[in-house]
Amino acid sequence: MKDDTKEKRRPGRYFRYGILASLAVLAISLGLALTPGPPPEAPEPAFSERARAAALAETLQLRTTGSQLADSVSGAERQALLRTVTLLTTQARALAAPDQNAPDQEAPDQGQSTTSAASGTASGVPSDSAGGATAGPDSPAGLVAALSASGGQRLTDAEASDGGMARLLAAVGAAQLLQASSLAPAVGAAAPPAPALPVTAPLPVITSSAGTQAAAGNSCRAAPAASGTAAEPAVPTATPEAALAMTVKTEAETVYGYQVAVARLEGAAADSASQLLARHEAVLAEAEALSRAQCAAIPPREAGYTLGPLFLESPASGLGSLEAGTLPVYGDLVALSDGSTRQWAISGLLAAANRAVLWGADPGPLPGIVVNTAQLPDLPQDGRGQDPTAPPASTRQSDAG
Repeated sequence: MKDDTKEKRRPGRYFRYGILASLAVLAISLGLALTPGPPPEAPEPAFSERARAAALAETLQLRTTGSQLADSVSGAERQALLRTVTLLTTQARALAAPDQNAPDQEAPDQGQSTTSAASGTASGVPSDSAGGATAGPDSPAGLVAALSASGGQRLTDAEASDGGMARLLAAVGAAQLLQASSLAPAVGAAAPPAPALPVTAPLPVITSSAGTQAAAGNSCRAAPAASGTAAEPAVPTATPEAALAMTVKTEAETVYGYQVAVARLEGAAADSASQLLARHEAVLAEAEALSRAQCAAIPPREAGYTLGPLFLESPASGLGSLEAGTLPVYGDLVALSDGSTRQWAISGLLAAANRAVLWGADPGPLPGIVVNTAQLPDLPQDGRGQDPTAPPASTRQSDAG
């Protein structure tokens, strides 16, 4: 008789092996399913944020360099360096809080300039700025050059940034360029060259007033009609057209102020005022041409404007106040426009800030922005527990002395 006990046991043994193998496969599958995969890569920050971070890093580096250089000199050179440090400190605080860049009016996002955005570049933002600034200049003359280069870069980045950030970067850049020009003679350095920026945008060709109006009228007929009846007054809004209209109005008032001042000034001041009057008349024509090209209403020129008694007593100081008063207007136009109009506005902002300085006015650390610097937040402490916005040791020692 055959012994088939082993043969009867084999099916049961195979069955158990199959169950164990299935359980092993299941456990491995669950393990693979529960194992977290690599985290998704964070999206690249927007251009405006990269430009802001680069501006903040470079401004802080320039501030540190200025403070170190101030500790090694004395007298007028030291004071000029400390004034530079103070300006850079305020700018760093503004750049660290981008929501503070337009305290008087929130500018809508106008998007990037089509040309700049299509290029795909970061408009020259240093690749290492966000991760840590490079070593700063080792001499006052080097600081002048670095400050000028930083200012030019900020103006370039402003062309492709979003509305409010564009205004902040333009303000920072203009002030840094002005400070570089002011610092150079104080430290015995050569005057920095003018920034090579594409801020002189091509404007509509003006052959004649009648021809321009006719061309503008033909192109604007295709534009959709505004809501409401013709009898209803337009509601002022934060638009490029409104900003252009305010620019035209402000320039017309400035032209009138220069006309009055030229008759009251003498010598070199009268010559300067006469030259700048011609420039403002050209700028007014350019602003009107831009308005026509964008089918924007042009405020009518008035026969005269009210000037305070202080202006008549001191026309030079009055012109400085007039120029400083145009800065917020150009700042608004920078924030609310794009493309060639924004380039024109950036150029106008820098020119107005220079003219304000020429007449003895202070455009401030952020030309074009109305801001209470005392309300800007402090920067976070650095790794050594020190506040980067606190006055440097050189300033405290100078005050104590």
